[in-house]
Amino acid sequence: MPSPRTAPSSPRTAPRPIRLGVHGSPHLASRIVAAAGHPPESVEYVPYEVTEPFEPLRAGRADVMIVKYDPLEPDIAMSAPVAHDGRAVLVGAHHPLAGRASVSVEEAAAYEGFQCPGDFPPHVWDLVVPPRTPGGRVIRRVHPMTTMAALADRLRNTAAIHVSFQSLDAVVPPDVKVVPVHDLPPAAVTLGRLRAAEPPEHVRRFVADAEQAAGR
Repeated sequence: MPSPRTAPSSPRTAPRPIRLGVHGSPHLASRIVAAAGHPPESVEYVPYEVTEPFEPLRAGRADVMIVKYDPLEPDIAMSAPVAHDGRAVLVGAHHPLAGRASVSVEEAAAYEGFQCPGDFPPHVWDLVVPPRTPGGRVIRRVHPMTTMAALADRLRNTAAIHVSFQSLDAVVPPDVKVVPVHDLPPAAVTLGRLRAAEPPEHVRRFVADAEQAAGR
């Protein structure tokens, strides 16, 4: 008597890519993905604007997002640090600080900076662009901050500076220079998610792997 035929098992469906919210270049995020041991194709980068940083997460278009400093948003939970991003000033190529290997934030205070944009948390902007330097000098935050393209245009046409992060070196145009700031501490980078939404298992695994890699 012939043995009964076993029904073929259905192939497992691969999970969809992790939707990771980024501002500007995905360079820093791709380093976090690689350090966590996940292949590049396992992640889809979702851009967000600094004027509405949490919109993709709240609209359900991103699973997690790159966060620097604690936004103190009640609906957003953050991971442990998964990387650190050094501080820098962005200046036009013509700027007196453009050719320097590094600068002090005290020197940067001699030039006009940028206002807090849109819905960006003001207390976080105070950490990104301090209203005063450690030495007490006022950073004059006068220029509007909107998009990266508008920022670059302002920098290339004025003596303005933007106190920001070294990771932006991967996204600015050639006529904008990213000069390290040696007397501001690096910012811890975390992964933010909606507190009320339980992420899929493969997203939780990615966050755990990124935290573990940063802790090694």
